[in-house]
Amino acid sequence: MTLELFLLLASALFAIGVYGALSQQSVVMVMMGLELMVNGVVVAAAAFWYFLAPAAPDGQVLVLVVIAAMTVDMAMGFAVVTLLFRAKDADMTDMAAELKR
Repeated sequence: MTLELFLLLASALFAIGVYGALSQQSVVMVMMGLELMVNGVVVAAAAFWYFLAPAAPDGQVLVLVVIAAMTVDMAMGFAVVTLLFRAKDADMTDMAAELKR
């Protein structure tokens, strides 16, 4: 496998994520699109690390930190979406935009 193939995979993941985030109205689907976009960035970063400096552990640490941060971010996002749905029965982005205190 070459760097170009990994970058092609990363760009495909990012493009699918952009399409998913911009074309959907469900908050969960928008979050899934954002997750795909971050996964594309992680794949690109890991590919650059593997092909440019495989002996240094910096790339592995960066990927693990990004994955851990992404996990916490998505867990908090799903918690907010769940609370929003329980409180106001809003599951679409246009419903959530109209909420007031």
